[in-house]
Amino acid sequence: MHPAVCWWRRIAWRGACALPSGTFPDAIRPRSHQQSFPPNSTSTRCHSSFFAATDVQRFCGGHLSSVGDSKLLPSASLSRVGQLSGREFSSSNKATHKMTASKYQIAERGAPNSTDYRVYFKNENGQSISPLHDIPLYANDERTVYNMVVEVPRWTNAKMEISLGEGLNPIKQDVKKGKLRFVANCFPHHGYIWNYGAFPQTWENPDHLDADTGCKGDNDPIDVLEIGSRIAKRGEVLQVKILGTIALIDEGETDWKIITINVNDPLADQVNDIGDVETVFPGLLRASVEWFKIYKIPDGKPENQFAFNGDAKDAAFATKTVAETHRFWQQLVNKEVDNNGISCLNTTVDGSPYLVANDAADEVFAKSATGGNPEPVSEALHKWHFGSENSYSKL
Repeated sequence: MHPAVCWWRRIAWRGACALPSGTFPDAIRPRSHQQSFPPNSTSTRCHSSFFAATDVQRFCGGHLSSVGDSKLLPSASLSRVGQLSGREFSSSNKATHKMTASKYQIAERGAPNSTDYRVYFKNENGQSISPLHDIPLYANDERTVYNMVVEVPRWTNAKMEISLGEGLNPIKQDVKKGKLRFVANCFPHHGYIWNYGAFPQTWENPDHLDADTGCKGDNDPIDVLEIGSRIAKRGEVLQVKILGTIALIDEGETDWKIITINVNDPLADQVNDIGDVETVFPGLLRASVEWFKIYKIPDGKPENQFAFNGDAKDAAFATKTVAETHRFWQQLVNKEVDNNGISCLNTTVDGSPYLVANDAADEVFAKSATGGNPEPVSEALHKWHFGSENSYSKL
């Protein structure tokens, strides 16, 4: 039996994973081009995000150094960021072929484990870009493969997210009451149980009342769960296909969680819709709903609720939902609606009022913080939280 199947069998325990029953900037002046990396800097660490998939992959394995290398084609209305490479995907999305990974780089700024820590993005030419606006949503011409920006690798606890209010939208750690935020280990889960991130060029409009959920959007890019066997890296750009979605209702707002798999995963050919997930990854859907239901309880918050009684919707529904949030993003980046505090600074979206020259974007990166005071690692990160459906107590 494949290790992925074995692992998920172990977490489908006793009935504790039962589905819930609830209803749910300032103007920037372009300047002449110059290299923005300080020479011999120790505060800027650049890493390639071209990662190579291997034939032997394990849930509990270590980080790999690379995931397949792919050049991308954005939609016709967006600036060309790259070119499609490798075999094309069939429009039916039934045959999955290897794709080579996007040539995006990350550049870390500030001290790790501090409130100054940021992960910035650069294209293959080393120019600063926004992961929210300048990485295309679609990774192939047929629009059957999507780019996913990984914010949180599987098994980790730091609550990392794309910073909406900062120029170039770097990834940063969420902060509450001046302290870095981490998710608790709610038994039997450790940290995040998938590679977690977002689709670029999407936006859940907080002024749009969703007809299916009866709630408005949460003002974020749409969230993505990648369920393949490989542990991704923070800031990695994965090529994924959509399998379905669950609809979390978070404090009265619609918070879609799109379920995907890396197209380079050994099991990708076997999963093309939500029904295949239960067959190939038994227990995963129930575990995912349970995770979102209970993960805030150790912080003293109530259980989260879901639309559709926690049932997952299929790939066609999820694809339509993502397309809608892409349209909302187009309105946002073209200043057709209020920006709701989101920085829309970009270097590739033709016609956008927020479009700036590459030099201006590099200047934003160069001015970012390089210091910071690292926080000590709390022993609480290693603790389990146990409890019933209604309460969790610290071990």
